[in-house]
Amino acid sequence: MKPVALAACAAVLLSLSSGLALAGPIERACLGSDRKAANRAVCACVQQVADMTLRGGDQRKAAAFFKDPERAQKVRMSKSDNDNDFWRRYKAFGQQAEAYCAR
Repeated sequence: MKPVALAACAAVLLSLSSGLALAGPIERACLGSDRKAANRAVCACVQQVADMTLRGGDQRKAAAFFKDPERAQKVRMSKSDNDNDFWRRYKAFGQQAEAYCAR
C-alpha cells in the first residue's frame, strides 16, 4: 500500500475512534448497552445532560448501571446518606435527560 493511502486510512480510523475516546462515561456505557434506543445522538445527548448535572464520580457510578441494573437497585434501596444523596442527583439527572433528549 502506498504511504499516502496508508496515512489516509490511519487518519480515517483515528477520526472514527476519537469520537468514542472523547465520549464521557455515560455516553460510552450507553453506546455499549443493548438498549434499542441507544444510538450516537441519544447517547451524546444524555452525556451532555450528565455533564451539566453530575460530577465525574457520579457519572462513573451511573455508567455502571448500564451493565449492572441490579447495582442501581442496591444504591436506590441503600440506607447510606452518600447513596441517598447520589440517588437524588441521579434521579434529577434522569428526569432532565428524559425531558431534554426525548425531543
